[in-house]
Amino acid sequence: MKYRGFHISIAKNFRLLSSSHLRYTLRGGAGLTALLAIYCGSILLPGAVNAGATHPEGIAPKLTAQVPTTAAAIYVNPATGVDSASAGTTSAAPYKSISFALSQAQAGAVVQLAPGNYNQESGETFPLLLKPGVTLRGDEASKGQAILITGGGFYTSRTFARQDITILAEQDTTITGVTVTNPNSRGTAVWVESTNPTIKNSTFTNSVREGVFVTGTGNPKIESNIFVQNKGNGISIAKAAQGEIRGNLFQDTGFGLAIGGTSTPLIVENQIVENQDGLFISESAKPVLRKNVIQNNKRDGVVATVSALPDLGTNENPGGNLIRNNTRYDVNNATKTSKIVAVGNDIDQKKIFGSVDFVAAAVDVPPGGPVAFKDVPANYWAKTYIEALASQNIIAGFPDGSFKPNEPVTRAQFATIVTKALTPPAKRAGIKFKDVATNFWAYAAIQSAYQSQFVSGYPDGTFKPQQQIPRVQALVSLANGLGLTANNQNVLSFYTDAAQIPNYAIAPVAAATAQQLVINYPTAKQLNPNRQATRAEVAAFVYQALVSAGRAQPIPSSYLVTAQ
Repeated sequence: MKYRGFHISIAKNFRLLSSSHLRYTLRGGAGLTALLAIYCGSILLPGAVNAGATHPEGIAPKLTAQVPTTAAAIYVNPATGVDSASAGTTSAAPYKSISFALSQAQAGAVVQLAPGNYNQESGETFPLLLKPGVTLRGDEASKGQAILITGGGFYTSRTFARQDITILAEQDTTITGVTVTNPNSRGTAVWVESTNPTIKNSTFTNSVREGVFVTGTGNPKIESNIFVQNKGNGISIAKAAQGEIRGNLFQDTGFGLAIGGTSTPLIVENQIVENQDGLFISESAKPVLRKNVIQNNKRDGVVATVSALPDLGTNENPGGNLIRNNTRYDVNNATKTSKIVAVGNDIDQKKIFGSVDFVAAAVDVPPGGPVAFKDVPANYWAKTYIEALASQNIIAGFPDGSFKPNEPVTRAQFATIVTKALTPPAKRAGIKFKDVATNFWAYAAIQSAYQSQFVSGYPDGTFKPQQQIPRVQALVSLANGLGLTANNQNVLSFYTDAAQIPNYAIAPVAAATAQQLVINYPTAKQLNPNRQATRAEVAAFVYQALVSAGRAQPIPSSYLVTAQ
């Protein structure tokens, strides 16, 4: 089936979050180079780069980076290590900093990181230069939840001039099992320039620009990572880069992936959800998309502009992409000359814009089980918690089939959820709040939650039912209502942001932590106590409260805080 529409001007439709949270309007035909110019200020741009050879449809490019089977191990621990030539050979006598370990490492070495915070205060010098053939390894099973590398420094790129990066990945290197954040202005976590690293089983979060930038003739394998809450993009791909991007989660960023230049990456089996746009493809880029889930993005699922030509599937090699439930368009061809061929995908035909040859197909549910809510994908971190509570009618979705997991929760809603979940007995008399009338929809739930000591009011006699509840209040509520205590408050040292916990909440949060009520996504060691709690987070906290009360079975999660 063929769909043709009118081409649109980008100027009125595409905006990009800057590092200062302002929105910049992009003029028509803006590509990745223009995006970088906005993000990078006055950046020196090289001349045109010839397009590299494209790989056959659906065939992964040849990659050589591997973890050596017999490799020299170098141990690093920021808490117990010493940067001395005599250290580093055992976990009992480790180096202190990654920087020093990398200066000692030779090709074939594996730099093994202990849990901890690796930053300037712990002795790191950025950027970290990962030499050819060296592996940087943390904890792959948890995707680096307790191994936090935070910081950045200047690097002069051959193709994009001066950049602020955390790690430079050279030829045949591997990065695995770490969490990387570059909080600096225009900061990038990992820079790949004309090299072929493997980047896997890691978390890239809260970088000001993107998690990974690939440029030149870069040919990385980027697999099974989490890219979440980076302010610019999850991954940026420029110039004549190729590579394979497989099995990652891109969530809550500006663009999940920004692809430009003459690049031809293979993008397979990724979850690209809840971003501003899923993929922004510009200039003359020709990415190949196969078996991705691209849904619930705030504007468009796939955007093509300038002369980009993404491959969404052919008769010989169907796309198998699920591209649905994006707010404006599932596929937006904003180019002036390109016709996108999209054979064998599940796309809402009413949300196709521009020149697209579309042949529909049913697409299998992605791994991870069926999806109960259309905006809670199969590998969503809180899926099991949400569905467990929904099955007990403790929480519910919306009439359109969504759950809206990232929306905030009001104090009235929280009181209602707690009352439904825990049916708590009264421990004190009720109270009349000045701002909660007896005919208010949550009046009974608020009274029940108050009488059971799960919630309290404010000194002025109000409850503030419409106020959005912060994470710290939710945890204090559950700890107090369940009567939880902790032997000491040292457990709070697990959190990198423990200093942000309000004084009134220190003891209850310590108790909630010790009793394993706390789940922190995307980084277990970051509590974010004063951020508004989302519907997904409240579901996770309340489920853990049920586990603590002996009324539910534990659900394994790498984001569950188990510090004692």
